[in-house]
Amino acid sequence: MKTASFRLLRRSETAIALILILAMLVIGFINPAFWQLDNLFSLLRSNIILGIMALGVLLVMISGGIDVSFPAFAVAGMYLTIKSMSDPNFIIYIGDVPVFVAFALSAGIGLICGAANAFVIHTFKAIPLIVTLGMASVVRGLLLGIVGTSIVNIGEMPKSLMNFASANMLTLTKADGTTSSLTAMVLIYALLAVVIHCVLKYTMMGRSVYALGGDGEAAKRVGFNTRRTTYFIYCTAGALAGFAGLLYAAMNWQADPRVFGGYDMQVIAAVVLGGASIFGGYGSVLGTVLGVFMFVMVQNSLIIMGIPTTWQRVVIGVIVLLAAAISAWRDYKSRAGIGRLS
Repeated sequence: MKTASFRLLRRSETAIALILILAMLVIGFINPAFWQLDNLFSLLRSNIILGIMALGVLLVMISGGIDVSFPAFAVAGMYLTIKSMSDPNFIIYIGDVPVFVAFALSAGIGLICGAANAFVIHTFKAIPLIVTLGMASVVRGLLLGIVGTSIVNIGEMPKSLMNFASANMLTLTKADGTTSSLTAMVLIYALLAVVIHCVLKYTMMGRSVYALGGDGEAAKRVGFNTRRTTYFIYCTAGALAGFAGLLYAAMNWQADPRVFGGYDMQVIAAVVLGGASIFGGYGSVLGTVLGVFMFVMVQNSLIIMGIPTTWQRVVIGVIVLLAAAISAWRDYKSRAGIGRLS
């Protein structure tokens, strides 16, 4: 029993949860408005898109890679899908199709883009950061250059998407008669998190993702199909990005082909903050969910306290540096411990 408790306390997820609780108490003490229902529901809503993207980035980081192309894939999936649903003059017009078809299409576009990443990375043994950086530029350039830059506003948005994203799972009436609602899209985020957790923890594919991040050559020698694993990782990350992109547009009732600027740094920071190793081989869905919540909470608190946008970026940059430093220090201690044992 004591051993199990000690292991629980040593887990990075436990440390992140404790830090998160402490941060919430401090922020709530400094600014009691933090505990208002409207703010808490808004905080959970802000976790959804960032969190779904983070689940894909988690897979990439566990495998030892870095992906900065997912914001471009999210934009491509979102904008191409909505244009095909709303613009009769678009090259492929499908009309206001059922919601599940729209999300399948957007996720499929992201999956295809992710497969292109996987092909280059695996075939040419290329560095993931460079490949995804180049792929992001190609996708955004083609999208803006060929499809266009016009924003699809609320009057042109598919009604089925807006109605779907407007659903609430909880609505509370306050003393003054106003209401606070929690979007049902939180359930979609939770479901995707559970699915990715189960894949990583209970399947051979999940084990192969960790093995690839630990030592790719060793993983290949013991029988893991690294090609299939690489395609799974980047295709899943792309599909999640495409899905998140369309969900973002549906929740905000607007499709802008220039959105998600800076999301790459924010998502990577949240994943590293959640305990994922920048060197690969370590990370968890629970830690990522906690990391995303902490990151969003800090951003939310800076806005509530009236901190200018420029200084918010400074704080985010510091968080990235600290998270990376902690990750590197943990990995160094882990390798040092293995060296002593051997």
